[in-house]
Amino acid sequence: MNKINVLDAVMAEKAEVLGCLPPEWLELIYKEKWFKLFVPAHLGGLGYTLPEALRIEEKLAYADGSLGWTVTLCAGAAWFVGLIEDSLRNTIFTDPKLCLAGSGFVGGKADRVGDQYFIKGHWTYASGALHASHFTANCALFENGNPILDAKGNPAVKAFILDKTEVKILDGWNYMGMIATGSHAFEVEQLYVPLNRCFDIDPAKAQLPDLVFQYPFLQFAEATLAVNILGISRHLQELIAAAFWKRDAYRKYSERQRKYFQQIVAKQKDRLESARRAFYDSIENSWAELETKRAINPATLKKISRFSRKLTQVCRETNAKLYPFAGLEAAQTHTELNRVWRDFNTVSQHALLVFPF
Repeated sequence: MNKINVLDAVMAEKAEVLGCLPPEWLELIYKEKWFKLFVPAHLGGLGYTLPEALRIEEKLAYADGSLGWTVTLCAGAAWFVGLIEDSLRNTIFTDPKLCLAGSGFVGGKADRVGDQYFIKGHWTYASGALHASHFTANCALFENGNPILDAKGNPAVKAFILDKTEVKILDGWNYMGMIATGSHAFEVEQLYVPLNRCFDIDPAKAQLPDLVFQYPFLQFAEATLAVNILGISRHLQELIAAAFWKRDAYRKYSERQRKYFQQIVAKQKDRLESARRAFYDSIENSWAELETKRAINPATLKKISRFSRKLTQVCRETNAKLYPFAGLEAAQTHTELNRVWRDFNTVSQHALLVFPF
């Protein structure tokens, strides 16, 4: 299958109409193992490092926002492979069509009764829900009806893996952009699961030796989300420039107007590329620390967070500078430019990267 032909604007339009990734994209994803970016090779995955995976995620987001985001979120959930017990890992993660959707929201309660947990809850924004084989869900812990507290006196929380047959998907993704992510809500009303279905999202408790499972999850999440915003922004800015020059062919802008636009484009492109380089340099440095010291310095982790937020902020600012030159094509709901603009203005609202500090 030709990747270029599959990842085109026509297919992206089809995905938006469907409200989920089309079969052609899913076939390619399974073939390329993109949902299993971090799953070790012996389980049928790619076993990539974080720097390797980030560059793939950026390219996919550039091709289409919903595609990149769904792969990123589902591959990110599959990162939990390093944190769960052998019995569950070898049962679930060898599936070539593995796809984990989930939510970081603590929307459920898990009451331990003997050698089982009784689960009920409601979770939002599970990207890829419509083609997920499994779901991850965070639950507050109870035992025989009594809440369990952690060492700091806060409600104890664990993540659970649920089979798609155990959850009910709710039609809850009704937003202007990122439509094909199908980021619907899901719920569980009454479900008993064995004890091995839960795990801690804590690299210190990793069950596999691969370095990627030692990477702190907060910075892992920030970085993977930031590259999606970057990829979508690069696509959007190219479409805005193309729309401007298309209009120039029949409107005939003055030389002064053309020069002004070219200067704006060059300046914003330089700003974005500078932020992109700083971001990737910080990622590479953190990975080098992890390789040599088997740990990442807290100061380095703060840089990852700062550069992820800074990159996102630069995307917002450079897109805003260029948007006035997009013309009414940006407001026509059937155009590629409008779709990518809607995707950006949806995905850039993610709470994790709203503040630039």
